Amino acid sequence: MVIAVDIGNSNIVTGCSSDGKIQFVERISTNHTATELEYAMSFKTVLELYDIKPESISGAIISSVVPSVTLTVKGAIAKITGKTAMVVGPGIKTGLSIVIDNPAQLGSDLVVDAVAGINEYPLPLIIFDMGTANTVSVIDENKNYLGGMIMPGMRVSLDSLTGRTSQLPKISLEPPKRIVGTNTIDCMKSGMLYGTAASMDGIINRINEAMGKKHTVVATGGLAGTVVPLCREEIILDDELLLKGLMIIYNKNINN
Repeated sequence: MVIAVDIGNSNIVTGCSSDGKIQFVERISTNHTATELEYAMSFKTVLELYDIKPESISGAIISSVVPSVTLTVKGAIAKITGKTAMVVGPGIKTGLSIVIDNPAQLGSDLVVDAVAGINEYPLPLIIFDMGTANTVSVIDENKNYLGGMIMPGMRVSLDSLTGRTSQLPKISLEPPKRIVGTNTIDCMKSGMLYGTAASMDGIINRINEAMGKKHTVVATGGLAGTVVPLCREEIILDDELLLKGLMIIYNKNINN
């Protein structure tokens, strides 16, 4: 049993894999001030929910876009499992060819997404990862990571909207009953969700046009499941994409 952890700006996605299958996917809040012990208790609680004993963990892997939290989480995993986690970064084999201007700038989460994508889906490929930022990755038929886009995530946009207006309330992100809102809250929900869905549809169309071919499209991330059903383009929803990618990378490097 291997534990995989992806540290994002808002959430930490974690799960365990056994015999090539993801056993669960859970999210805990990213806390920049939490101690090793506090994170250890969080991970231990998640494992207990799925009746997984820490001593059954044979290895661990971490990807992170929050360097200040990485060592703390690595220490927390060691505290409860006794294992030293592999961290995705320089020196780690991924099997991905990154052809952007500066490959070192590519976030480890996007690397992991792409590794899973090229192993799971037909190429060429577009990957949407919807979190604090909404990212778009484009991989060609030769497994080259060509580049992508970075946009504000829905919660970031919503926080900015409510923070800069006097009368707009904080809302939950759930689809309204109809696209044309008849009250302030439904108007905000419709604008945020259908606006994001329309943006994704438009991006897919433009990338297909620019590259001269139709791409497989995959979406992952905490809010992907809410938005993808509202899109008109065909998009595969894969909540396990990050964890799949981490396990592929772990297996590529475990015997090094």
